Amino acid sequence: MFSKKKDRPGRAAGTSASPGDGFSALVKEHRSTIYTVCYMFSKDQQEVDDLFQETLIRLWQGWEHFEGRSEVRTWVYRVALNTCISADRRKKRRKAVPLMEGLDMFDENDGDNRQNRLLHARIQRLQPFDRAIVLLWLENLSYDEIGAIVGITAKHVSVRLYRIKEQLKQMNQDNGD
Repeated sequence: MFSKKKDRPGRAAGTSASPGDGFSALVKEHRSTIYTVCYMFSKDQQEVDDLFQETLIRLWQGWEHFEGRSEVRTWVYRVALNTCISADRRKKRRKAVPLMEGLDMFDENDGDNRQNRLLHARIQRLQPFDRAIVLLWLENLSYDEIGAIVGITAKHVSVRLYRIKEQLKQMNQDNGD
């Protein structure tokens, strides 16, 4: 764990490296994690890119204030999740009108693609907090790590995951899949 701002990753103790050097290394190291979080909150590539960019802005704004009280990875997840959850709430307040109706961008003949889309659609129907927990679980994080990121105990993570799995099973039965 890093106790001083100057000891953060990407910045050697006692050097005068610019904050941008460490931030650039942070983005390179956690790019796929950030993208994965953003993807779980949207299926539209342009919206995912916007969420990714917004997350980078929030990370940059908080980078100088990160004191190392948690792991960098935990902090990145929290910022990405909070950014995506906030954007999801804003999106739900606005009603979107599709520009092109009747355009099918997915090949229904691809079974794996169809299964992934069905799972993604069901996860999208979960509440944002539950979606975040599923995302972290799919990233193979431990219950302790998930709890640290979302701010609940590991036991509560276990209970929430059980309930989420039950919800997903119920969605499966309701849709007759």
